[in-house]
Amino acid sequence: MRSLKSIAVFCGSSEGNDLKIIDDARALGKQFAQDSITLVYGGAKIGIMGEVASGVLEAKGTVIGVIPEFLKQKEVVHHGLSELITVETMHQRKLKIQDLSEGFIALPGGFGTLEELFEIITWGQLGLHQKPIGILNTNGFYNELLQFMEHMVRKGFLKMENYELLVVDASIAGLLQKMKDYMPKQVPKWLKSDRT
Repeated sequence: MRSLKSIAVFCGSSEGNDLKIIDDARALGKQFAQDSITLVYGGAKIGIMGEVASGVLEAKGTVIGVIPEFLKQKEVVHHGLSELITVETMHQRKLKIQDLSEGFIALPGGFGTLEELFEIITWGQLGLHQKPIGILNTNGFYNELLQFMEHMVRKGFLKMENYELLVVDASIAGLLQKMKDYMPKQVPKWLKSDRT
């Protein structure tokens, strides 16, 4: 069983309209603090992003935000963070988050959340990291996306072993346990991180 000292969370800068998602985001943050897991995320105080960060901070945990300079105003930076790292570009943000994290969790969100999730899965598929990638599937939010990925497998565009890079659970405790138990598949490392 692996220890996870830091986890990146990808999630929406909007709150959406499902109160269970908001509650789970804050509860995940509190669980991170209880388990001494550092939250690494995009640095905003708004939306689901802000809920996770506030949950960690309210429970006296550690939060590292990473944000590009041009998004500091748009995403409204969370000023109570343990550490805020400012970078120049979105790509530098993603590289920094990946470097600081021992695992990744996607909560509900929009295009940005999906883009971050799929990029980190692709990096795993290419052998650039062997860290667990989790989806917290609150209220079945990701059901249709997971069904579409299974469709991709059936149509021969996605290998089952790459689909299985994802760890999915509807509960926080279940997801964190699966991530700790995660055993990475051996993937030939034919790219280096400086080539992404």
